[in-house]
This record gives sequence, structure tokens and C-alpha cells, in this order.
Amino acid sequence: MNGINENAGWGVMITEHWARVSAELRSEIGENNHKSWIEPLECVSLQGGVVEFRAPSRFVGDWVKRNYQDQIFQRLRSDNPAIARIEFNVGTQPRKAPATPAARPADAPALRDNNLQGAPLDGKFNFDNFVVGKPNELAHAAARRVADGGDVTFNPLFLYGGVGLGKTHLMHAIAWELHEKRPDLQVLYLSAEQFMYRFVQALRDRQIMDFKNLFRSVDVLMVDDVQFIAGKDSTQEEFFHTFNALVDQNKQIVISADRAPGEIKELEDRISSRMQWGLVVDLHPTDYELRLGILQQKAALFAQTYGPVRIGDGVIEFLAHRITTNVRVLEGALQRLFAFSSLIGQEITMDMVQDCLSDILRTSDRRVTVEEIQRKVAEHFNIRLSDMLGPKRTRTIARPRQIAMYLAKELTSRSLPEIGRRFGGRDHTTILHGVRKVEEMRGSDSQMAEDIDLLRRLLQS
Repeated sequence: MNGINENAGWGVMITEHWARVSAELRSEIGENNHKSWIEPLECVSLQGGVVEFRAPSRFVGDWVKRNYQDQIFQRLRSDNPAIARIEFNVGTQPRKAPATPAARPADAPALRDNNLQGAPLDGKFNFDNFVVGKPNELAHAAARRVADGGDVTFNPLFLYGGVGLGKTHLMHAIAWELHEKRPDLQVLYLSAEQFMYRFVQALRDRQIMDFKNLFRSVDVLMVDDVQFIAGKDSTQEEFFHTFNALVDQNKQIVISADRAPGEIKELEDRISSRMQWGLVVDLHPTDYELRLGILQQKAALFAQTYGPVRIGDGVIEFLAHRITTNVRVLEGALQRLFAFSSLIGQEITMDMVQDCLSDILRTSDRRVTVEEIQRKVAEHFNIRLSDMLGPKRTRTIARPRQIAMYLAKELTSRSLPEIGRRFGGRDHTTILHGVRKVEEMRGSDSQMAEDIDLLRRLLQS
């Protein structure tokens, strides 16, 4: 294959060469990855030492460049040292001419071709693997609507909730679904930290206009953990303008955070207001039925990896009852049991659970979360959760808030500063004042004492 002829007959030779390289990659990266990312590529030309590939969408092209470009290039070049680089284009578009030196300051590095690449997507985070239950059914339905790729009906979609409740899973699922249904769309998924890093880098390299043009050219912008830009004034300013520009173009925006927009401390009011223009959806902590469904699904998936494993009676139910922190811990516990069982060739029994998961079970002994307490107290006193976490100080709001603070101190292992952060970013001294106030009043206020005892039983049941 040395010395591929770039004139007559080059097409057959480069096609044959690529077929062999593609087969080698299949063995190295696996059948599923090959089918998803390598097989859709078409090797279309070799000119001036540049091999051009055609990708069916920008999404596929960007993914291949990020994950497999080096492997493809090294294999092609090993047989033909004349190959200088490879390029990926979409559809029938010709290669873009390189920018002239006058296009940017002489001391500013050129933007990379893959500058619009987002964070990697996890193949496991798709809609098929998302177990739907009452705590997340609205978020799932909203995510499905966005993933259909039709007209924008609510903008942005804002998903919020605690760690491990499925926010990132749904965002990845939206991106995967759009890739399948609407490969013509430019979908960009990244974390708020990555947005901030790219913005700072553009400022440093004097490429801020390139940054603006790139981010405002996407069709769907997805930003995870947006609370991390709070307090970063310059980044918030740029995010605000990017948000407005995309909304004006009727482009879809999907955002996630660990709390509602109005509860993110140091987030500018104008940004918080914009984020509430669309649909704001809370992913509640999992309930027993949802955890049971997740475990049953994961058990079937792990059986494909570890082989058939027998699970004793009551094991799945026990795990669903005891491990309530978040889905990641739940999944990790089950995977640990499957791995241990496959190594020693024994059934997963209750004794194995106690031995293998002793650390997780100890942590889960005090399994009540601050978020559960807040929700249960809000329901009991018939107030909105957002009011409890917000700034309102009326008696009908302040007293339930203090009771929730007291229960959080009593029933969780969270420190006062941690509890304060979960109560809208309040100072730990405010939490301490609320706890002491409830302690003082319990002895003389029989109704309060009764409410607290009832809530404690509900939360610990």
C-alpha cells in the first residue's frame, strides 16, 4: 500500500486501505462502538496528503475526531507516510480553506477544528436505560419532548435536583436521541465549568468573537450544573447574552442544576429570571418503587456482563429499602455484588450483602436526606418548597422552615454549613438559630411537638 497514487486509480486504493483500517479498528474498539462511529464514515478523497472523510452529521464527525482521530491517522500513515493529516466534513460539503494569517492577531493561536466539541456522552445514559417513576415522570416526559427535535415548546428546559437523581442521564439521553432523529442539528452538551473555561481561554487568546460565534451557532445548547457559574460575573454576562441570542433564534436550551433557578445564590437576577421563562422541573428523591425498578433493570444488564448470577430472595427488596442516598450508590452496590459473586461462584445472599456492602450500609443507616425532610415538611404544612427555601419570613413560612432545619440537624449527618447550603445558601448561624428556637418551643407548644413527632415517624419509616 505504500505510495497511494493520488491520480488515476487512487479511489480504489484508498477505499481498500480504509476498509482494512476499519476492520482493525473493529477488533480494537468493539463491535458496538465501530457500528456507531466508524462504520458511518465514508473515505472520499486523498489530495495533497490530506485524507478527507465524510460524516453523516456534525455530531458524528466531532465525536470521531475527539475519540478516534489519532488511531485512524496512525494506521493510514503507517502504510503511506505521504499522508499528512485527515479531515472530517459533513455531507457533501467541501473542505474549508484554512484561515488567512490576517484573519486573527499574529500571536493568537488558530481555533482548533474541533472547538465546538462538547463533553463526552455516556452510552449507558439513554432513554431505554432510564427507569421512570413518580419522582421523575415529569422530567422524563419533558426531556422526551425536547428529544423529539420538533418545534421548541418551552425554552429553556430547566432540570434540577440532588446528586444521582438522573439530571445528567436525561441530558445525555436527549443528546443521543437528537443525534439519531435529527443528525442535521448541531447539539452541544457541556458542563458550566467547561463553558467558563472556554470563555476564559477565549479572553486570554483574544478570540472572544470566535467564541461568541461558535456558541451562538448551535441548534441545541445543553449546559450541566449551571450553579457553578454563580458568582463568576464575566462568565454570567457572556452566558446571559448567549442565552438571549439562542432564544431569539428559536434554538433549544436545556439546563441542569442542583437547585431551582431562584435558589442559586449569587446567580444574577436577570439570568435566574430568563431560566424560568420555560419549564422548570424538579427531580424528586427516589421512592421505594422506583429504586426497586432500577435495581431490577440493572440486575438484567449486569447479568450480560458478569454472566448468570443467582440472587437470593429478598436481596433486591432489601437494597431498595436500605440504600436511599442516590441512584449512583444503588447501582454501584449492586455491581459490587455481581462482581464478587462472579469471582467466587456463589449466589448473592443476604449474608454476602452484609459482608460485601458493610461500608455502604453503615452510611445508609441514617438514610434520611435534607431534601426529603424539606419536601415532607412542606407537604405537611401545605406550603411550597420554593417558599421554604426562599427569603420569605412570614410566620406561616418561617416556622415550618425552622422545623425542617431542626429535623435536618437531628436526622442527618450533615454539618450546619451543609444544611445551610441546602436551605437556599443560608449561613450556618441561621440554621443554628432555627434549631435552638424549635428546641425551646417544643416543651411549651404541644402542637409543634406533635407535628415534629409525626414528621419524624414519616421520615424514618
